Amino acid sequence: MRKILVTSALVYANGPLHLGHILEQIQTDIWVRFQKLQGHDCLYICGDDAHGTPIMISAQKQNISPEQLIAETKTSHEKDSAGFLISFDNYYTTHSPENLELTKKVYESLLKNDDIETKTINQAFDEDAKMFLPDRYIKGTCPRCNTPDQNGDNCENCGATYSPTDLINPISTISGKPPTQKSSEHYFFRLDKYTSILQAWGKESLQPEIVNKLNEWFEQGLKPWDISRDAPYFGFEIPNKPGKYFYVWLDAPIGYMASLQNLSAQRKIDVDAYWQPNSPTELYHFVGKDIIYFHALFWPAILESAKLRKPTAIFTHGYLTINGQKMSKSRGTFILASDYLKYLNPEYLRYYLAAKLNSGIDDIDLNFDDFVKRNNSDLVGKVVNIASRLAGFINKNFDGMLAPTLAVPELFAEGPKLAEKISEAYETRAFSNAVRLIMQLADLTNKYIDSQKPWNLAKQNPNDPAVQNICTMGINMYRLLILFLKPILPVLAVNSEAFLQISPLTWEDHKIPLLNHKISEFKPLIQRIEPKTIGPLRP
Repeated sequence: MRKILVTSALVYANGPLHLGHILEQIQTDIWVRFQKLQGHDCLYICGDDAHGTPIMISAQKQNISPEQLIAETKTSHEKDSAGFLISFDNYYTTHSPENLELTKKVYESLLKNDDIETKTINQAFDEDAKMFLPDRYIKGTCPRCNTPDQNGDNCENCGATYSPTDLINPISTISGKPPTQKSSEHYFFRLDKYTSILQAWGKESLQPEIVNKLNEWFEQGLKPWDISRDAPYFGFEIPNKPGKYFYVWLDAPIGYMASLQNLSAQRKIDVDAYWQPNSPTELYHFVGKDIIYFHALFWPAILESAKLRKPTAIFTHGYLTINGQKMSKSRGTFILASDYLKYLNPEYLRYYLAAKLNSGIDDIDLNFDDFVKRNNSDLVGKVVNIASRLAGFINKNFDGMLAPTLAVPELFAEGPKLAEKISEAYETRAFSNAVRLIMQLADLTNKYIDSQKPWNLAKQNPNDPAVQNICTMGINMYRLLILFLKPILPVLAVNSEAFLQISPLTWEDHKIPLLNHKISEFKPLIQRIEPKTIGPLRP
């Protein structure tokens, strides 16, 4: 039995979840459920990233405290994730006593390792707001292409990256006035010191596309990383440095450790067993490609310096697009998780995304026409239709009893034959391959049922043993399909287990048929999607 710790990226506590967040959580959740289905000790932890200037400013605008804002946001995030059947073992927050303690310990380790240096730097300062301005709070004209209203660190038009001081006519987005320049002492982590260690680790632990991207950064040369921010700031104050705070990206990933420590108080988990160097446990992070810089460079370097274990692997995914377009509020392609849940079953999205997800970092497109067709064709037409067509014959004519033997053992044997390939597909996050193989099995099953036509036999003799044998065969194939789909469709699996009157399915159950067993009356398990229900969500 493997001991595995899995995380998806902490969600920033400054707004509601959208379907891009849900893509990552669904990908992670399917992988975790598969591990648990196989009997492994697999923990899934996550939480809210609750620090930073945007949270402080957002709270000020709402005339509430940052603590109230992040508490309300966390409740909202947990509700939406639960709506999509995400099975966290613990969902926590980086604004916690556990994270404060751990962040201080890590910082002390970095100091002892001589990995912290100080520099005086010039920054944009808003005289009205009396605060230094993060890049995102400065707008101006791009110094390369002269496009106005661009961010302080990059241009959306030409893709240029630059310093806020390079902007033409910079303006503070807080006061609307030009910022001044002011110097301040900051604390830097010596990231460049760990270049060779990060290169070696990355080759073993990252996808090829991410390794190539990191090589570009290595060729440019890594630089010391600023881990401090000046007051006013919502976060953890640096010990013995009044008015100086840890940058959110220092304490955010340490929040993974804090979430596990919080869980350990409930379950008596040996936290050290997961984080000590050379630990036999496995550690996996699921993240989007937009934050790989922090997870594949800063985080493992910090862990190395603090003499803690590095991740076994980081699994990176692409963005979610809607009908081929980037998610955008102005284009109407920005869909909140809560809005989806008002109209549609979460398992439709879980299945649709699984049918498209693989181990790469390509973007995943949610096309609503395809979404309707695929769910109706596969889940309703190919899978649940098997049970709905056959259960009535068993219940009405054979007192709900399945036959004592399999009529076509070689058909059932196709399940165990495919089990290893399906297992490999789940393990490697090639969920689209798993879905393809499962639907192959569904097609074989439906072809068998259509060829045997039990409904015709039942018309001639409702109690014909051949009818019981054919239906038993089909019900057993349905059970296999549900077992293989269980990581993707947990509610359909639970309801199917109730219909079959069996204990929760485990992976080993694919080897043994269900015979001489009484099933219950069939009740609808999933409904067809009517295109009109999609209407409010369409761009």
